[in-house]
Amino acid sequence: MGSTSQFLFILEALVFLPIVLIHLTKKNTNAVWLYLIQSAAVSSLLLISSFDKISFLLLVSLGSTILVKIFVAPWFFFRLIKRHHLKFSASTQLNTPITLFVIAAILYLNQTVLSGAFATFSSSDPNLLLISSAGIFISLFILINRRGVLSQMLGILSLENCIVTFAIFAGLEQNPGLQFGIIFDILIWIIIANVFASMIYNHFGSLDVTEMKKLTE
Repeated sequence: MGSTSQFLFILEALVFLPIVLIHLTKKNTNAVWLYLIQSAAVSSLLLISSFDKISFLLLVSLGSTILVKIFVAPWFFFRLIKRHHLKFSASTQLNTPITLFVIAAILYLNQTVLSGAFATFSSSDPNLLLISSAGIFISLFILINRRGVLSQMLGILSLENCIVTFAIFAGLEQNPGLQFGIIFDILIWIIIANVFASMIYNHFGSLDVTEMKKLTE
């Protein structure tokens, strides 16, 4: 039991740490690799949580999840980077020390406000729930802090990954129909986002949101 809890904690750390590193990396390619690592950890958690209730339909939905998260989504982003020569990203709205300070503040507030509520989840480890909820808030911070549209897209997908892990650790049922719906939404969103990003780049010559603001003034 102890080894299982430790393994789950390692996987959850692999979900959480890439979110922080996406704030700090200066290269779009590194951000995509970080998302891929996070998605691989989430897929592993989904597989572990489904062992005792596996069915053909659930197996197909999990296979679709792994395919979209680990292969399809990164392929779209790497293709976008290559097409528009986006190897290096713009930076963050806040400098690195202030970014780390805000992340630390989010962690402190998350621990202070939610630790008592999560203690009532008798079937779950409160620490894993706290890490998942912190990941949700820090993923939202990516949308505010990063200047590049591609990084903001990754922030949205990281947010979805953290919501999935929170649902797993909260003991919410994994329904195959719901999984298919989520994967379909993610796939359609990725396609639309890539088309939209290409249109923005062709029009403005940049995917930096601050640069686009200057160009419209």
